[in-house]
Amino acid sequence: MTATSRKRITEQIKAKALSLGFAKVGIARAERLTEDSEHLMEWLYRGYHGTMEWMSRNIDKRVDPQEILPNAQSIISVAMNYFTQVDENCSVSHRSDTSTPIRISRYAWGDDYHDIVSERLEQLQHWLSDLFPDSESRIYVDTGPVMEKVWAARSGIGWQGKHTNIISREFGSWIFLGEILTTLELEYDAPALDHCGTCTRCIEACPTNAIVAPYVLNASQCISYLTIEHRGELPDHLSRKLQSWVFGCDICQEVCPWNRFAKITQEPAFQPREAILGLTAEEALSLSEEEFRHRFQRSSVRRTKYAGFLRNVRAALNKSRTSEDAA
Repeated sequence: MTATSRKRITEQIKAKALSLGFAKVGIARAERLTEDSEHLMEWLYRGYHGTMEWMSRNIDKRVDPQEILPNAQSIISVAMNYFTQVDENCSVSHRSDTSTPIRISRYAWGDDYHDIVSERLEQLQHWLSDLFPDSESRIYVDTGPVMEKVWAARSGIGWQGKHTNIISREFGSWIFLGEILTTLELEYDAPALDHCGTCTRCIEACPTNAIVAPYVLNASQCISYLTIEHRGELPDHLSRKLQSWVFGCDICQEVCPWNRFAKITQEPAFQPREAILGLTAEEALSLSEEEFRHRFQRSSVRRTKYAGFLRNVRAALNKSRTSEDAA
């Protein structure tokens, strides 16, 4: 393939990705991640992955895309904007004074992003396969042994902030990521530059001190991990710090100055659902398992399971009552 044809094909791929609803697309050379491999091993050694044992498996595949797809040449990274705001008419704004508010991470206000991003990536993958029948590819959306944030940074989507999320100059950090590994040799984008500067707002704002150093997250102390990934009872010293979060946490993103550039997503699937945002702790505890599944159908919230969700709500309710007693 000539340089001219690589350039033309790369432009076509990016145009197609944007037409499918992705906000940004970038491409990086598929190569072994030597330096990032060292960082990953140190992170795992310190136990910062908590009980997410799957993160310590398939290390060779995580750091070398050719262990996943032999002869992989390029990694196409995409970002989908999910930023939304709560409508003033949503019942979340009209709770009674006696109810206890609970908070759910913005990314779970609408449909499960795994489904939406995967569907669009599959469309892009099929389009690419039709153009190049002899090529091979694999897609990933927050699944499988792929270091998606590293590839997003390498492909120019954005830089990894001190809170470890990817930050885009155009959309802030309210973006979902996805990747296509392909055997096609394409034109590669320049890596994104770090624009965090001396800012440490995310580190200072974290209630559980989970950001132990710039760019280093102790996931086992992160509210998102505790309310989603952690199974069993919550550690008492951390459950008291969940504030009102029952699924995920957005604090480190809410304080990030770059998110003042966030743009409202045009993706209908990510629009806030009143059934999710209007829920109070008291109402949540009254849900049967069947009602839980129905209310959160097609939602990422189901990932925490019914028992985990109730555990988180009880923690939020206990925190609220403790605060009232102290007052």
